[in-house]
Amino acid sequence: MTHTHTQPGGDTLDAVGLRHVGAVLSTVQIVSWGVLYYAFAALQSSIAADTGWSSVAVTGAFSLSQILSGGVGIWVGRHIDAFGPRRVVTAASAVAIPGVASVALAPHLALFYIGWALVGVAMAGTLYPPAFAALTHWGGTQRVRALTTLTLVAGLASTVFAPLAALLEDLVGWRGAYLILLAGLVLITVPLHWWGLDHPWRTTDPASLEQPTTSRAAVQAAAPPTAQAAAAVRSRPFVLLAAANALTALAVFAVIINLVPMLVEQGLSRNLAAVALGLGGVGQVVGRLGYARFAAVTSVTVRSVVVLAAVAVATAALALASSSAGVLIVLGMVLGLARGIYTLIQATAVTDRWGPTAYGTVNGILTAPALAAAAIAPFVGAALAQVLGSYADAFLVLAAVAGVAAVLMVGATPKDRPALQDVDAEPGAISELR
Repeated sequence: MTHTHTQPGGDTLDAVGLRHVGAVLSTVQIVSWGVLYYAFAALQSSIAADTGWSSVAVTGAFSLSQILSGGVGIWVGRHIDAFGPRRVVTAASAVAIPGVASVALAPHLALFYIGWALVGVAMAGTLYPPAFAALTHWGGTQRVRALTTLTLVAGLASTVFAPLAALLEDLVGWRGAYLILLAGLVLITVPLHWWGLDHPWRTTDPASLEQPTTSRAAVQAAAPPTAQAAAAVRSRPFVLLAAANALTALAVFAVIINLVPMLVEQGLSRNLAAVALGLGGVGQVVGRLGYARFAAVTSVTVRSVVVLAAVAVATAALALASSSAGVLIVLGMVLGLARGIYTLIQATAVTDRWGPTAYGTVNGILTAPALAAAAIAPFVGAALAQVLGSYADAFLVLAAVAGVAAVLMVGATPKDRPALQDVDAEPGAISELR
């Protein structure tokens, strides 16, 4: 049965409908990120040790999933713009089940890779981009609040699942850990996506109506969605934004995936290092709680540059810090804070610059290079550590990469942006969440 929690004259959801969708997507995000992504960060060394497969081969399978996710994600974004998210994200959730099962049960490396290939397809339809597209479309003037709520909850995925995966590995091995975590996909993500996203989806936009135009931004706002998407992705700011996002993803995900080995190198136990990785999720939540106030007092360019600079500084500080467990954990949380804010900057990057029309298509194209960079990030981090002799030196190089991204972000905003009066970024936008 189709829900009718929509505003008159369109398919923007009312407060009740938006809270319902937000709760559904938030629940799915924490489980999907936890099982499909963060569990691997905690289990990768155990997989290599147990199977005898090289760490490069094991990480390569995970990287394959990221590359496939980026490619499939472009199609997913276009499909969502045209038909809505319900069918495609439910199908992706279903694909994750045989994918994770294949990873857990793989007797040889070939099936392990096939499993991660299926997981990559599932990631394209279950992680942030499709959820961002759904909330941007259905949220209307409340989309920033809805996106903040989503990322607040999803930010806890590492906090919950990295230590949980390590604990399960101690009890039943890495294969048993994945099989237990698989239950969350079966019981939560598939049914919630199918029954929780049954809302109307309009495929035409009022902005496409004929109206007098006097500026490039106004002309683009009056164009059909496909024309708006094409104009956006051909622009110089889009290219710079995509490059900055890709470099940031390279730095951030190389740090995330290699944080546990780096902390172990610094003298922490594997379990304590996994806890430190998880506490980075607490930092993400803190950063996202303050995003609305931060956005209200900064321009899109300023906040993007400041946050990327913070990522660079925090990464360098981790590399240069003493071997004190407390100091390393606190710095990891600070990096998590910057990463948490950056997730919301990514979620609103398209609407802040080109408006919400054709969001799924434009964001899918924007996200693809970042996902490719995230795919090679584990290799880059490990290779840098091997060449330079330590993970700490590798983190210094990754900090420099994030610094370059901050410089590119200076030119990543169109000078003639469409007016976005409906963007909700007031300081009180998420006060009810506190």
